[in-house]
Amino acid sequence: MATTPEKTIGAERVSPSAARPQRDTRLDVLRGLALITIFINHVPGQIFEYVTTKNFGFSDAAEAFVLISGIAVGLAYGSGFKFGRRLEMAKKAVKRAFTLYLAHMITTFMTLALFICGAWLFHRPGLLVEINILAVLTNLKEGIPALLLLGHQIGYNNILPMYGALMLMVPIILLLNSWHPLLALTVSGTVWFVSGIYQIAPHNMIIADYWFLNPLSWQFIFTIGIVGMMHVKHGGRLPRHPVLFMLASGYVALSFAWVVGHLWDLGNALAALGLPAVLTGFDKTFLSLPRLLHVLALTYLVINIPALSRLLRRPADHPLTILGRHSLNIFVAGTILAMAGQVLLYVTNRDQFIGPMFVIAGLSAQFAYAYHLERKRLDAKVKPVIARTAVPVAIRVGDRRK
Repeated sequence: MATTPEKTIGAERVSPSAARPQRDTRLDVLRGLALITIFINHVPGQIFEYVTTKNFGFSDAAEAFVLISGIAVGLAYGSGFKFGRRLEMAKKAVKRAFTLYLAHMITTFMTLALFICGAWLFHRPGLLVEINILAVLTNLKEGIPALLLLGHQIGYNNILPMYGALMLMVPIILLLNSWHPLLALTVSGTVWFVSGIYQIAPHNMIIADYWFLNPLSWQFIFTIGIVGMMHVKHGGRLPRHPVLFMLASGYVALSFAWVVGHLWDLGNALAALGLPAVLTGFDKTFLSLPRLLHVLALTYLVINIPALSRLLRRPADHPLTILGRHSLNIFVAGTILAMAGQVLLYVTNRDQFIGPMFVIAGLSAQFAYAYHLERKRLDAKVKPVIARTAVPVAIRVGDRRK
């Protein structure tokens, strides 16, 4: 009697016949955790900020979010990227990029409104100097077009433009991967390295600076997520070896000791060796190698520690699963709430009671919003089923009347 082949995902074995009907919730849970962390970090100056991941390693929630997004893109677009459907998938990616652009415009102009109103209502003009707002307000003729053309990004409102740019690269990444995964990784890694060496990045229009998150650099971690997911979908396995496990564990431990122990002078010593900053520094704009390796090491450990992997696999109705499932809506809501929190903390002189209370209230509001979106999603799925079953009943009733 033939047996059903099994697929290995990380350290777990899953039968395809058993796995197909159910959504792997680990990505949703991780995305939910990343959203919570990003929200907390976007309300600086309160105690919860000091216990987020950025205080215990080189990378933070942004790297995790982009890697998870790459994996999710591999799941959503990879199988459909075949001969005859490639243009359709490319259009789908472009449409998603435009959705991200609109979401960014919402958060940007809501941020402007919140800071301007805060400065006016509370007589705190200093708010207008915060997070790159003043450059727009002092030159509206050039500032507004710069915002619309992504040539100027307000502080804490810079993830979505980078993510939108990455979505425009999806067709190229998938095409290269269809030729050979190593080709996709080689091209992506080369673009990352050259961009870091020569400081190549989209420039801002009204101040002399780059995009805070350079898509030419961040596409590398995004591509790793896509290629890794496609490899697993095609029946491959991610490498598992005791030496790799020890290296990943050692690097995470080193990163922890480095950040917690404030050993940044060692970074200056590495720079003195004459190596490029993209290999030895900790720059976020160009996604320096220490940050990249840290998020990859963490991911490797999550995948290869069965107990941790099982812990992340929550039920479909778990709060973190629901939060991560509606990631874009929650990210937009969380960004707007975080900007309101920044205004509140500014006018209260960073009150150590108000800050944590606002974070708790803001997270509660996001979970409530996620549950609202989930109810709408489930209702939308139920209505077509009701309509399909109602038609035959109506026909039978009509037949009896005849």
